[in-house]
Amino acid sequence: MKRLIALLIVGLFSFGALVAPAVWAQAPKAAPAPKSEGKSMGHQPLDLNTASEDDLKTVPGIGDAYAKKIVQNRPYKRKDELVQKKVVPQATYDKIKDHVIAKQK
Repeated sequence: MKRLIALLIVGLFSFGALVAPAVWAQAPKAAPAPKSEGKSMGHQPLDLNTASEDDLKTVPGIGDAYAKKIVQNRPYKRKDELVQKKVVPQATYDKIKDHVIAKQK
């Protein structure tokens, strides 16, 4: 009987040694650091009324088509006219609004 108990104990420890590493591997990992929302963009905001298409394409969220539409619909009194004039959708404007301005002459 003592031998049977000893075998069961040894078996449990052996099983634990096999299962534990698999359980540890599934432990939750630390959450990634939150992304900055473009507040420190590293450049001055681009003027919608004077920036070239190539300059506008450097703004995240503006590709060839939006850059062309922005240039074609000039002049802008305010940058939110991008949405009012239906140049870009609201979601895109929300991404780019900190990267652009509309200077007055």
